[in-house]
Amino acid sequence: MDNYTDNFDEIISILQEGKVILYPTDTLWGLGCDALNTESIKKIINIKNRIPEKPFIMLVSDIEMLKTYVKDIHPRVETLLAYHVRPLTVIFKAKKIVPDILLENGKVAVRIVQEKKIAELIRIFGKPLVSTSASISDEPLPKNFGEINEKIKSVVDYVFFDKRNVADSFHPSVLASYSKSGKLKFHR
Repeated sequence: MDNYTDNFDEIISILQEGKVILYPTDTLWGLGCDALNTESIKKIINIKNRIPEKPFIMLVSDIEMLKTYVKDIHPRVETLLAYHVRPLTVIFKAKKIVPDILLENGKVAVRIVQEKKIAELIRIFGKPLVSTSASISDEPLPKNFGEINEKIKSVVDYVFFDKRNVADSFHPSVLASYSKSGKLKFHR
């Protein structure tokens, strides 16, 4: 597998066609798709046997892309996002461009991805990706590629080659929301 590389042109074409990818994020291996394509998101819900009401995380490449999809980023939060070392997912008020399927009470969870290859993919794709753990609902989170359920691997449209052999444990991101004054509340 070390001789294979991921072809961004192929992956972007797959995403544009509304298909689902299995990819290494900066936290866990994830299932992903075009975050603006409701039908693609429904495919992930079916793959995971997930309740539709449970929200997803949206990954963006940088602060500028984040501003396209969310309202009112408090300056403290913007500074925190720029300098936070661990992956940080923040719950924001969403703009109307974000599909309802990603929202909970008009809000969306977004992370500026720190994995350079995935950030570059998102930048080239020009739209955010959905991110959710590569696990069937109610199963343990896979800590590496080898722990991902074979059913998931067999039904996605593209499986990344990158990081398949990484044995290190991945961990979920820190999840936070903030008040109008910029005070953070951590949820995990």
